[in-house]
Amino acid sequence: MSSIVEPTASGAGGRVARLPDAMLAWYFVLMWGSGYLATKTGLRFAAPFTFLTLRFGFGVLCLSAWALWSKPRWPTGRRAWSHVVVAGLLMHAVNLAGSHYAQYLGLSAGITALILATQPLLTALLLARSDRLVPRQWTGIAIGLLGVGLVVGHRIDIDAASSGSLLAVAVALVSITGGTLYQRRWCADVDLRSAGLIQFVVATAVLAPLAIGFEGFVVRWDRRLVEVVVFLVIGGSILAVNALHTLMRHGSASRVTSLLYLTPIVAVFLEWALFDVVPALQSIVGIAVTCAGVALVTWRRRTTRTTVADVDT
Repeated sequence: MSSIVEPTASGAGGRVARLPDAMLAWYFVLMWGSGYLATKTGLRFAAPFTFLTLRFGFGVLCLSAWALWSKPRWPTGRRAWSHVVVAGLLMHAVNLAGSHYAQYLGLSAGITALILATQPLLTALLLARSDRLVPRQWTGIAIGLLGVGLVVGHRIDIDAASSGSLLAVAVALVSITGGTLYQRRWCADVDLRSAGLIQFVVATAVLAPLAIGFEGFVVRWDRRLVEVVVFLVIGGSILAVNALHTLMRHGSASRVTSLLYLTPIVAVFLEWALFDVVPALQSIVGIAVTCAGVALVTWRRRTTRTTVADVDT
């Protein structure tokens, strides 16, 4: 008696194959969540456009050195270059400028985090046909959003939500969603090292004139500002963004972006650890609800499918 069995994720080999993606996912969540606090610190020493110019300028220096050492593959043809540039403008320049400027205009971190946490839902709606989510996953997306609302809801200051700040964070939401999907669609084969350098150069070129023209490029130099820039560039803009793109290439966009629900939770725990800000009971309940929602979206049934039935020999 013999059978041919298709390998699945249920075997030991499948678990080993999934291990790198699991590590990338947790790294992305931890870095993205801690970025809220780092950005809040950085904006104390420089206005949004100026702070981002410093951030991307330092990123250009880091990725230039990396490119010289590693000799990455560069995009070929004008179309490939234009796709990389468009994705970079959306994901880096427009997205971060919108979210930073919203906070600069007085929008609370709670509202900012809550609005940006709707990205998984927006992504799922845009890719409803291609990703073919099952009802369980749609339920998980809704539950995850509810959980994020519970985590940050008690911190929301409605009075600080001006029309300008809400417009800025809405632009950030549309830009990060569109940029992520655009890069997944049109830049799937690009070398992430060269693409990152191109995108940082373009973002710097766009933001520097705004920093000079509107903010006078005023910087209050401080050791904490330097530490935050280094942390956000190397840990966030380079490594975490590359981790996100790698995960997007390995799985469905809706499943991967559902990880963004977990980033406000990281911020809550870091505030507790670093600043002794004890989370409220509502936040604790929200954390549990969010984790349940993410689990519903990302969980896959472990099955072994027999492609050829048992055949007597």
